[in-house]
Amino acid sequence: MTSASTTSTPAPVPASSRAASSPVHSHALGVDIGGSGIKAAPVDLAAGEFAADRVRIDTPQPATPAAVAPVVAKALSSLPSLAGLAEDAPVGITFPAVIQHGIARSAANVDPSWIGTDAETLFSDTLGRPVLVVNDADAAGYAEIEFGAGKGVHGVVLVTTLGTGIGSALFVDGRLVPNTELGHLEIDGHDAEKKAADSARDRHDLSWSQWAKRLQRYYSHVENLLWPDLIVVGGGVSKKHEKFLPLLDLRTPIVPAQLRNDAGIIGAASLAARVAAERA
Repeated sequence: MTSASTTSTPAPVPASSRAASSPVHSHALGVDIGGSGIKAAPVDLAAGEFAADRVRIDTPQPATPAAVAPVVAKALSSLPSLAGLAEDAPVGITFPAVIQHGIARSAANVDPSWIGTDAETLFSDTLGRPVLVVNDADAAGYAEIEFGAGKGVHGVVLVTTLGTGIGSALFVDGRLVPNTELGHLEIDGHDAEKKAADSARDRHDLSWSQWAKRLQRYYSHVENLLWPDLIVVGGGVSKKHEKFLPLLDLRTPIVPAQLRNDAGIIGAASLAARVAAERA
């Protein structure tokens, strides 16, 4: 039993070559767009943590591109100025969708009009500066690889987020395989997240042990497909990891995420800084 557009979504470089593309900025800006809130914070790229308090503004309803873009601008303008934050500091934005070369190919918890929208161009035009837009689970996963539970781990690492659905981010020797969407695997005739997400636990009033059986089925299936070296479990429920992770019997080590709700902002900012460094 175990314990414990013009810019495409980039693949993190392996640890052995990260020094060659270290950020030229000491800080970057991260924005996390969710179904209920838009959060932003400056990120200290060396420490992998917020450099100032986070700002949160309610996501407009309906969450159309035209409605969301100015709220992102408002959130960033509301951040306190920092001595270490340059005017051209990179901006990374997480979005609850498949993001392919800056274009939203799906829409989860936001208006369907996002599908097909060039999100990077939209936000770049609104903010008057280049931005990187990345899938929200990929951003959170990148933060865990750079600063959290997956730091220094080689081989195949799977980061999952358990919430309304199941988000996934897959890494091979530190390189991101973007937009994996492994929460939508069909298992026993069902979309996996419909049975195993944290929302399913709430919806069906499952005990921790009952939910763990569903998680066992999901993670066993995933590890048989991918043979990961490590599985990291994030999402708000990871704060209670001691109630369900010890109940899982997997050959793969499975551990709770460390950055939790900060991961998306930190990961997006870090990815944006990496892209800026590569272009410099």
